Amino acid sequence: MSTTRRAAVVAIVVCALAFTIAVPLRTYLSQKSEVNDQQVQQTELQRQVAQLEARKSELSDPAQIEAEARRRLRMVKPGETPYIVQLPEDKAPAQQPQPTGQQPVPEGSWYEKLWSQITG
Repeated sequence: MSTTRRAAVVAIVVCALAFTIAVPLRTYLSQKSEVNDQQVQQTELQRQVAQLEARKSELSDPAQIEAEARRRLRMVKPGETPYIVQLPEDKAPAQQPQPTGQQPVPEGSWYEKLWSQITG
């Protein structure tokens, strides 16, 4: 065989080997990337589970449940006087414009309106 034929055969063999290795190598690398992503996600989920378990153990204490009810639901015991301090930054945002065809909701309670109508 001449050297050009040998070079052509070697080139064909090298190309065939490269194509047979390329697809499995690409699959391996993509699966490795997916495995790494899943491990990161698993670590994050395990951290969340640990936080939720800690929160669950905190809420098993009746004093903690009472504190949560007072803070989040603003519940008070009978006989207690609740006070709510409203800071300027806690005020609700400006009212949005009313759609046409609807009457604006009047402010004040019904008994204040009734008293103002009676007293003039």
